[in-house]
Amino acid sequence: MITAALLGNPNVGKTTLFNALTGSNQYVGNWPGVTVEKKEGFANKSIKVVDLPGIYAMDTFSNEEKISKEFLEHGNVDVIINIVDASNLNRNLYLTTQLKQFHKPMILVLNMLDVAEAKKINIDFNALAEKLKVTIIPIVASKSKGVNDLVKNIENKDFLGVIDDNDYHFPNEKATYDYIDSILSTCVKLDNNTKKIESSTEKIDKIVLNPILSYILFIAIMFLMFKITFNWVGQPLSDLLDGFIAEKLSPFVAGLLENSSPWFNSLIVEGIIGGVGSVIVFAPIIMTLFLFISILEDSGYMSRVALIMDKLMRKIGLSGKAFIPFVVGFGCSVPAIMSARTLESEKDRKLTALLVPLMSCNARLPIYAVFTAAFFPKNADLIVFALYFLGIFIAFLMGLLFKNTLFKKDEEPFIIELPEYKVPELKNVVRHTWDKGKGFLKKAGTIIFAMAIIIWLLSKFNFAGYTEEISESLLASIGSILAPLFKPLGFGGWEASVSLITGFVAKESVVSTMGVIFGSELETILTSHFTTVAALSFLVFTLLYTPCMATVATIKKEYGSKMAWFSVGYQLVLAWIVSFLVYNISAMII
Repeated sequence: MITAALLGNPNVGKTTLFNALTGSNQYVGNWPGVTVEKKEGFANKSIKVVDLPGIYAMDTFSNEEKISKEFLEHGNVDVIINIVDASNLNRNLYLTTQLKQFHKPMILVLNMLDVAEAKKINIDFNALAEKLKVTIIPIVASKSKGVNDLVKNIENKDFLGVIDDNDYHFPNEKATYDYIDSILSTCVKLDNNTKKIESSTEKIDKIVLNPILSYILFIAIMFLMFKITFNWVGQPLSDLLDGFIAEKLSPFVAGLLENSSPWFNSLIVEGIIGGVGSVIVFAPIIMTLFLFISILEDSGYMSRVALIMDKLMRKIGLSGKAFIPFVVGFGCSVPAIMSARTLESEKDRKLTALLVPLMSCNARLPIYAVFTAAFFPKNADLIVFALYFLGIFIAFLMGLLFKNTLFKKDEEPFIIELPEYKVPELKNVVRHTWDKGKGFLKKAGTIIFAMAIIIWLLSKFNFAGYTEEISESLLASIGSILAPLFKPLGFGGWEASVSLITGFVAKESVVSTMGVIFGSELETILTSHFTTVAALSFLVFTLLYTPCMATVATIKKEYGSKMAWFSVGYQLVLAWIVSFLVYNISAMII
């Protein structure tokens, strides 16, 4: 078995190459003793690929760099696969010179060859291989071109004859780049016969990175995303699925079970179908949102968003790079907190982890969809759009507070690679959308399913046994104890209290619980339990209150119990205060 270590800068196609090499033969875990993601896979029966964290250099001592160094020094590494951007060799070869210091066989994979050719960059592969003493394989990873050549090269061990004994230690960065420039001056030529033509990326960036237009464009793109999700595509599909479950599936199952005992009929129809069905109907909305986000990621726009937001993020003591976990948080807080590992300092990682749960994750979408359909049917997209930006705004305010209290430390420099714009490939977009969305479906079939049964049991039983009166159930008793806490916020009924409790397990459970309590006509019944102002207050509370159990567990795993409990406490207090203000101010206006 040949072990190949895959290394490269961020945004050079490392993940794409890893997926192309290993396909479905991969698994993800953590490095022993360190909360940094470890990816391994198999190109075939004889090649194991270890995907090391994406880094720019190996001399700033981040967790990712420490992991890479440790693995290259002490791991069983047969060959280093260093993937670089062929259109930006000067920048990318800095890491290459540092990898050469490990004196291991290396294959230099020149990716994005199509981009280099479009820029009229001519690379003499043989000369470059001779200068650097490496095997060079040109590829276009996004189209799987050259990937088979790389696999064959590793299988045949063609890299063994080019081990370099030079030390590659330079006194400073300037000396390193001078060395790189001296090599590239003889190996890389620009086509001088062709008039310099401004690339499409440069043209687009004049607008996207404009100091004023960039923010307007970002807001417009976000608004379009919610318009597509809640008006044009996601919501109509969700309504169709909801109609099928309520008008076809539930009556059909109820008919099949009409001769069974009342409690069993109720468990299946009201508990399982009512609870899980009330959440699963929002799958089209969530998949539509993830599809849009995947398109933005694959196009190269998300890196620009990080650059655009750097100036604003500096106000709260973070770099623009921290905005990427915030964007990931719109999908789910768990991977967002884990993605904060790529930030350079412990201070940045902790501060980001505390603020990310304030981003509105996909688990809250079912709550938004139900309440906006019931109380704001004509302005659902605007309400949801406002909730997302309220989360960002509150995170910004809390960041200012934490920066000046808990995290008084120097800021870290901001380095990010801006990839070329490209038309998103359907295969990649579908794969990324499914990877993001399957977690919701898995949760609906496990956590939500279990919670629906538990809620049904609590709603149908009390200490005397089975009851048809839900107001006399254990569920009502539990909710009544906590209801006074929420009365100043406008929703003092026991039903809302119980729903919020179950939302700690998974935010989707809020709707699932209400589906069990109120039945299939949820949107209609809600209007008799909430006023419009109370509904708005409830939406704000669910946006900001204590993150779900999985998020808290992730924070505990990454940063310890104290920070996990602090996250739970501060968000609960924050949600109560902001909802109180929203309820009372709105009551005076509306």
